[in-house]
Amino acid sequence: MTHVGKKFPNLEVNAIDELGDTFKINVLDKAKSENKKIILFWYPKDFTFVCPTELHSFQQALGEFEKRNTLVIGASCDTAEVHFAWLNTSKDNGGIEGVTYPILADSNRNLANALGILDIQNEEFNEETESIFVEGDNVTYRASYLIDEEGTVFHESINHMPLGRNVNEFLRLIDAYTHVQQKGEVCPANWEEGKEAMNADRKGVAEYLSNHIN
Repeated sequence: MTHVGKKFPNLEVNAIDELGDTFKINVLDKAKSENKKIILFWYPKDFTFVCPTELHSFQQALGEFEKRNTLVIGASCDTAEVHFAWLNTSKDNGGIEGVTYPILADSNRNLANALGILDIQNEEFNEETESIFVEGDNVTYRASYLIDEEGTVFHESINHMPLGRNVNEFLRLIDAYTHVQQKGEVCPANWEEGKEAMNADRKGVAEYLSNHIN
């Protein structure tokens, strides 16, 4: 089920920062109360392999997100304590030391379940033990959500475990959505900041195609 065009789930989740402070974050409320966009990116597990490359990449681009009035929030189903241990592990040892944005610790999986992003492939009820068995690690795929100042999701994507994300694409999408918000124009394929957008009507598309598509 897609969440694009809908309000982000109204749930409060544990989080931790680089100082070890634990607190609650409601992503929907945070976007609205601070009047900011949010990039929320989920990764499968702390102390793994592709994951730290992504967390460091988002950290390196933090200034670019801030220029765009956008908050960066990471998330996984690890506990806050495990997050903090990883935050105190150096890059040389596969850690994320130096990451400063908050990381959600959705260890009860309430938000991940609401979003439908857990890697549960099959559920089976055992009548004899009255237990439910699942296939999969019960962790999240690499799901990404862009949320606007009203708490509405304007982009979502999900990568399989081995596929790291392109952080620059999220910056491009934020630029495009901001252009739509401010100018009322729509952004064609491969649009980037500074390029021509178009009016969402027959004349607009005809002019754009004649000028840009060979």
